[in-house]
Amino acid sequence: MDATAGFGRFGQFVAAVGRALRDTATWARLLVLQMARLGVDSLPIALFISAFTGIVLALQASYTFTGAVPLYFVGVLVGKTMILELGPVLTGLALAGRVGANIAAEIGTMKVTEQVDALETLAYDPAAYLVIPRVLAGIVMFPVVVAFADAMGILAGWITAINLLDLSTPEFVRGLRLFFVPFDVRYSLIKAASFGLAVTTIGCYFGFQTSGGAEGVGRSTTRSVVASSMLILVLDAFWAVVLL
Repeated sequence: MDATAGFGRFGQFVAAVGRALRDTATWARLLVLQMARLGVDSLPIALFISAFTGIVLALQASYTFTGAVPLYFVGVLVGKTMILELGPVLTGLALAGRVGANIAAEIGTMKVTEQVDALETLAYDPAAYLVIPRVLAGIVMFPVVVAFADAMGILAGWITAINLLDLSTPEFVRGLRLFFVPFDVRYSLIKAASFGLAVTTIGCYFGFQTSGGAEGVGRSTTRSVVASSMLILVLDAFWAVVLL
């Protein structure tokens, strides 16, 4: 019964957001600010995670391939794994914690301090003012952050390969290009956009459902991160079934 009520509340939330799309005068001027907050400010953590992921991938590939597979296949594994899986998924999970939690806490605090009610008093639509700029920024900026993360992971793998493994740059690039197809990049970016939609929508939803003061804000933040992380893994499997 609680699950049914929850789906009903989420449906009402999505319907309100759909109606608010027409209010472009409110959300359009806030979009660039949210793109900077959600995307540009998230680059350092995404690059940090992908750099060390690329290093570990190169070392583990070398350890696995030694004596059985030509070493230039290190480039294949680093490139394919970063672009198809680890780049978008690890970045998505990291941003579920950073972006999703931030959105849920910010809107939840506004809800319990009645700032959302004040927006309605001032004739602003809360969905147009708070939700749509964040959701659109997530859809646009998550692929940008993931593209940088993919590139950083491959760069870190290349630097590791030429410095710590018996591999030259032409050999690494040969492996990197061996099974590369442009669709891999599109696949990575499609996943990233869906992760951005999921993380920002869930963060906004739990923010608006907040009640009970500071304890309620903490509860909404935790639920947002858990639900976003689970949905990212579900979407990851969904896109693999549909597109691969």
